[in-house]
Amino acid sequence: MTIWEVLIQSLISFIVLFILARIMGKRQVAQLNFFDYIVGITIGNIAASWSLDEVKNVHAIASLLVWTIAPLIIAFIQRKSYRGRIILDGKQQILVQEGQVLEKNVKKANINIEELMQLLRQKDIFKLSDVEFAILETNGSLSAMKKSELQPVTPKDTGIQVINEREPRLVIIDGHVMERSLQQTGYSREWLLGEIMKQGASDVKDVFIAQIDSNGSVYVDLYHDSIREPQIKEKPLLAATLKKLQADMMSFALETNNPRAKESYTQGADVLEKLIKEVTPFLKE
Repeated sequence: MTIWEVLIQSLISFIVLFILARIMGKRQVAQLNFFDYIVGITIGNIAASWSLDEVKNVHAIASLLVWTIAPLIIAFIQRKSYRGRIILDGKQQILVQEGQVLEKNVKKANINIEELMQLLRQKDIFKLSDVEFAILETNGSLSAMKKSELQPVTPKDTGIQVINEREPRLVIIDGHVMERSLQQTGYSREWLLGEIMKQGASDVKDVFIAQIDSNGSVYVDLYHDSIREPQIKEKPLLAATLKKLQADMMSFALETNNPRAKESYTQGADVLEKLIKEVTPFLKE
């Protein structure tokens, strides 16, 4: 077998393997269990043998199809049948319950105390006395819950009201404004320009990446990170600030379920819109 035949055979096996991997989806990486591990190794070995012409093309393709279709059928059974999931994946093992280590379940899981402690340390738990529940999942990972008195306090526990988080959005990438993403945040291009000017940019082209979070805070990374002192012109900044206020009012109106508050925010946004139209000619430079 010549070097060119090896190269061509390897390229064909790579393409076929890539197509089959796409068909199988992300399960191999995202939900790797023992069976998936075996399937991955077997498919890799078949592809390697095919590349070196150790097996015939037809035999290699047939074998790859079997090892691809079989996991898909098993995954379908697991999705549709509870009993099928139990038979194929097994059950979770409760290793710690109400602060007590269940020795029988630890032995059934075929792990020792040192391994249990290692799994707990990966969850930032170093003392068994801190654990309320610990469950060994079917994929071999450990889920652990600390005792109630050791869990961190949340805003809900203290009665503090917080704004619902929304997906942070990238609005500038490589010096270009992502118009659709910016529109979905409810902010205007002028407001965005004002925000990046506050952080040292003189134009959108100075920005490598910018992201807006649900609170309206803007993270800006400039091409030239040495730029620290903002070079801001007051009039454009004032125009951008007014437009930001109007956008905030509209955003608050959409988020609230209180009719009076919604009406108040809407009226405020309308007033600001009229004001912006009146003063915009005087704020241009």
